[in-house]
Amino acid sequence: MFPPPMRAVTLLAIATALVGCTATSDIESRDFMVQQNATPASIDAGTAQEMAKLLGTSGPTYVTLVVSAKGAPGTTASTNPSDNRGKPATSGSGFLVDGSGYVLTAAHVALGKGNEVSARAANGRVYGGQVIAILPDNDMALIRLKGYSGRAATPVKNQCISPGSMVYSLGKPHAQGDTARIGKLESMSYGRAVQYGKFGYPDAMVLKMGTQKGESGGPVFNEQGQLIGMVVSTLTDANGNLINLAHAIPASDLARFLCSNMSCDAEWQSLSRKTTTQCSNI
Repeated sequence: MFPPPMRAVTLLAIATALVGCTATSDIESRDFMVQQNATPASIDAGTAQEMAKLLGTSGPTYVTLVVSAKGAPGTTASTNPSDNRGKPATSGSGFLVDGSGYVLTAAHVALGKGNEVSARAANGRVYGGQVIAILPDNDMALIRLKGYSGRAATPVKNQCISPGSMVYSLGKPHAQGDTARIGKLESMSYGRAVQYGKFGYPDAMVLKMGTQKGESGGPVFNEQGQLIGMVVSTLTDANGNLINLAHAIPASDLARFLCSNMSCDAEWQSLSRKTTTQCSNI
């Protein structure tokens, strides 16, 4: 259930991926623009200093993605394999969950198993990869990048997080630079399922955070820089107006999906055995 102030508002979830984006080859900066969506209203010197430390640890785990769907409109058959890769269909964000190149993102960003991916990493280089697993009904997808090894996100040990706790996300709004959003956890549960096309999720964490298109699949961290979830949608009122709230798939769900599709370490395995239904603060 939502806290009382949220019950009076009709909320609709909308997917934050954008169709029709094209890849670029320029090296983008890993300097994050920090936007604060939680009180206090402005970022003081202490908060800025703490965020700089956290971004130094969590920033390298984050990647930006462009997905090319096989057989997408505009493609033609060819005897040259490089001509059959498909046109860029979606773009979004993601994060490294294993140092050998495994990346998690939203299913509505990945679109389908076997799709090809171009990922820009923290070192400024672009790596190719492929969607190797997808779960449309809980909006998660796993990507394997070729030739990339980097810093993986550290999952939270306790999935139960108190409402009001400070959180932050990493993502790249379309036509903008890399963005870190500081917000708060509104609730561990939305209380009902959400569906958009063939994608959706049975429940989600609610964040006091104004995400935008392009940030789907981006990681969400706690104040210790531990991964607590993944952004999947922003929220609007009944008239379609943004209301500074977002949904995130909890890390325990991510862990179960990850460990069912690859060999995961002890931290992920431990988290995969937990659920948000065990939290007393939902």
